[in-house]
Amino acid sequence: MLRADKKWLADYLQNYQLELEFYEDFGKVKKVYTNNGIFAVKTIKANRGFDFIKNVQNLYQNGYNRIVPIYPAIDGRYAVLHNDKLSYLMPWLPDEVEEERNERHQQMFRELARMHTLSAKESPIPSQERKEHYENTLQEWEEQREFLLEYMNTIEKKWYMSPFEQFFCLCFYDVSQALTYSMNKIKRWYEQTKEDEKVRNVITHGNVSIHHFLYSENGYGHFINFERTKTAPAYFDLLPFVVKQLKTYPIQSEETVEWINRYFQYFPFKEGEMLLFMSYMAYPANCLKIVDQYSRKTSGKDELQFCRKLQRQYWLLKNMEYIIMRLEQIEESKKPKEPSD
Repeated sequence: MLRADKKWLADYLQNYQLELEFYEDFGKVKKVYTNNGIFAVKTIKANRGFDFIKNVQNLYQNGYNRIVPIYPAIDGRYAVLHNDKLSYLMPWLPDEVEEERNERHQQMFRELARMHTLSAKESPIPSQERKEHYENTLQEWEEQREFLLEYMNTIEKKWYMSPFEQFFCLCFYDVSQALTYSMNKIKRWYEQTKEDEKVRNVITHGNVSIHHFLYSENGYGHFINFERTKTAPAYFDLLPFVVKQLKTYPIQSEETVEWINRYFQYFPFKEGEMLLFMSYMAYPANCLKIVDQYSRKTSGKDELQFCRKLQRQYWLLKNMEYIIMRLEQIEESKKPKEPSD
């Protein structure tokens, strides 16, 4: 395998008029030492690659250059296709700048906001499409609320509850409140935006993480790993990051609030965008999914496994609740105060 990799890399680097001396394997990335310096070679599935190349080029054209550059081959291609996979060449960033964790995240969110600002475009959206999305989502959430109530009523009538059912009873109020909050926000969003003929989209990174934000030798931060990039509303980058950040024990993550607020300082959401962001952030999707799975399973239930799953998602819900509460407070503080008598 090592010989095959070495031969393939040597052949691949000929597309860039480079000669392979040796390489180091870092999983999905190969650190290659050549006759003209050190580079990184990354290989991805071809079906992901074409949007990736297009969006990276668009970002460069829009003036955003805090992306680890992709070098073109001698024939102009930005990626080389081989066995249904695309490989591309980048400089190897040492990432030796030492920063406090909070400072690094602050810098990353500032750059993310700048990237969204430079790529933002208003796209037309048919009013019927917006209406259908709203009605379908609201109907689905209404059905889920009814399911929660019915399931709660069913298990409350039991003489003996299972451990999972007992834990669900403890979680029920918070899960149903989160779902109600989401529904109220999306209703307000639709009332605010139903007459709008356009929606603001950006080029999203697709996998925002501090591990995908590296520093060059001159100390500037650069994004890497754009394979999941797409054109979408900006919250497509924020939501997954917040969820990953808060999948932990119960915490009140004030630093997460600071990072999101830092982003909003440079790329503020419009009122409708904020309503939709808050609605999706509060939506207890995984809690609902686990309860539904448990209710459908008629035999061989692993009580401990189901309880653990629900507990982890309940912790996430409560951690998210704190973020939402703090963002609500910050938004409220921005409103002009009425003069007192």
